[in-house]
Amino acid sequence: MKKAREGGDVKKSGIRRSVAREIAYIALSVSLITVCAWISFPVMQVPITLQTLAVALIGALMGWKRGLAAIFVYILMGLIGIPVFSRFNSGVGALFGPTGGYIFGFLFLALVPALCKYIPLKNKWGRAGIFFAASVVGETLCYLFGTVWFILMYHCTLEYALATCVVPFIVPDLVKFVVAAALAARLEKYVK
Repeated sequence: MKKAREGGDVKKSGIRRSVAREIAYIALSVSLITVCAWISFPVMQVPITLQTLAVALIGALMGWKRGLAAIFVYILMGLIGIPVFSRFNSGVGALFGPTGGYIFGFLFLALVPALCKYIPLKNKWGRAGIFFAASVVGETLCYLFGTVWFILMYHCTLEYALATCVVPFIVPDLVKFVVAAALAARLEKYVK
């Protein structure tokens, strides 16, 4: 009887540790996205931030469940008024404004690299290449979703939306994805 009880206690303790670890990973991910959102370089109407680096890195490191959970928590925090978005913005106006589609598009940017985490390739440079390519695909989907949103909100042309929200960010995003891919390939062995 005593052994059965001890086995149950060990099992409960393991489950608690597992839940605590998941919460900690998600909280760390949301914190990283938030801090990277606050680091911004103003360019036209939409600032260049390090958010996309953080989101791609989180997807590649944390996997799809944690990655998507972190993005949902991030969006929810911004929605209820916590200043987690770029320029310390938050609220319904920031989230459902003209550039809100790009924030929702982070779901794609986290998901695609997260799915590539399960590719059984051991070579670090090969993994970095996969994470980079996945980040580019995820960001393309994010651009697509965000640009359609921007056009609908601003009632503008495709050319204006691309010139304002996509073209100035392509090269900086590619650089960020190189960094994110290299970090993910190097650090993924430490994330359980």
